[in-house]
Amino acid sequence: MKTKPDLSFWKLWNLSFGFFGVQIAYALQSANISRIFATLGADPHSLSYFWILPPLMGIIVQPIIGAASDKTWCRFGRRIPYLFAGAAMSVLVMCLLPNAGSFGMTISTAMIFGLIALMFLDTSINMAMQPFKMLVGDMVNEKQKGLAYSIQSFLCNAGSLAGYLFPFIFALIGISNVAPEGVIPDSVIFSFYIGAAILILCVIYTTIKVKEMPPKEYAEYHGINPEEEKNEKTNMLKLLVKAPKAFWTVGLVQFFCWAAFMFMWTYTNGTVAANVFDAPVVERTGKWLLDTTSTQYQEAGNWVGVLFAVQAIGSVLWAIIIPRFKNLKAIYALSLVLGGVGFISTNFIHDPYLIFVSFLLIGCAWAAMLALPFTILTNALTGGHMGTYLGLFNGTICLPQIIAAALGGLILSLFPTAVGEAAPEAYMLALAGLLLFAGAACVFVIKEKEQ
Repeated sequence: MKTKPDLSFWKLWNLSFGFFGVQIAYALQSANISRIFATLGADPHSLSYFWILPPLMGIIVQPIIGAASDKTWCRFGRRIPYLFAGAAMSVLVMCLLPNAGSFGMTISTAMIFGLIALMFLDTSINMAMQPFKMLVGDMVNEKQKGLAYSIQSFLCNAGSLAGYLFPFIFALIGISNVAPEGVIPDSVIFSFYIGAAILILCVIYTTIKVKEMPPKEYAEYHGINPEEEKNEKTNMLKLLVKAPKAFWTVGLVQFFCWAAFMFMWTYTNGTVAANVFDAPVVERTGKWLLDTTSTQYQEAGNWVGVLFAVQAIGSVLWAIIIPRFKNLKAIYALSLVLGGVGFISTNFIHDPYLIFVSFLLIGCAWAAMLALPFTILTNALTGGHMGTYLGLFNGTICLPQIIAAALGGLILSLFPTAVGEAAPEAYMLALAGLLLFAGAACVFVIKEKEQ
């Protein structure tokens, strides 16, 4: 089997540049879904259920995209056709989702419209996102994979930074940040429009700049018999049985990490609104809930975007540091511990600027989660099923999110609130910190390659 040659920095950069645009879309979704559905009238105890759809679509779509792209060879490449199709669909849905409350529909109809749009948005983001991970696995040698995935992590977090800040910036320049009950503010709607435009431009750039290996060359570099591969049927169950130990041991760490971040995406808005911005509460159906029509709540929604941007800055800085460590397990565990400290500290900070420290620490965990699992896994994989394995590995990202989303409302209801008070969401971020500590402990059971 031939060894893949070293690639220049800019070739590694071009492989992942489109990820910048994809991550803007993902950041806008992550920072605004709870806000959008709460504004439409969702009970905070039900918010986690809206978050089941994104990972559910991921666990279905990504293995299919991985297996299909393993068998795809055309003039446009192997992974890039799926990347472009997913991006095009994302652009369309990004223009529809934030308008869920603007078409004169009843609350229940607007909720259903929003859910359908969210389902298609996450399906298309998954279609666009997964090929980038596969491109690195296909084209980058083992020595450079750590750098390649760190570049991808950097671009991912730079895109997140832009996406998180858009609503805050638009409100700052005078675009309305409040709207009638059940209607999404213009600052959010315009953010999705701009994000869609940037996404398609970035993906076009990668499509033009990246030339994938032709089938014969790919086979030589990956130790594949082209004829056998052509006739071989992909059996995902058999591939799972044959998966390297790295697949399962890294997957165990992933379980705790992604459950923690699901709680962050779902409950940060309520935590910041209540603990930092003192948003008022109202009584609805016998429960004390945050008043989503209040100026404080909508200001908190924008500030959550700023906090997530701070997290992205922390991730960018930490992604530069990670490749300097030769011991992948040590830096992986340290990153998760720092993130756990960040989550727990949000319970004790009530200043809008001091809480930046918490999210900088959370960013360290995020940077490690984006880069290190794929570095460890792809170094352990050989043969022609790279895309299928990476698609299946996405289950270790999606399944914990589905479980966390399904149980989130039940866990939230276990935390008591006093009359006229509504801030149990902060406890969920503390729980996220404990989950990251558990993930850090599991790092040391990871089996790198076959041992």
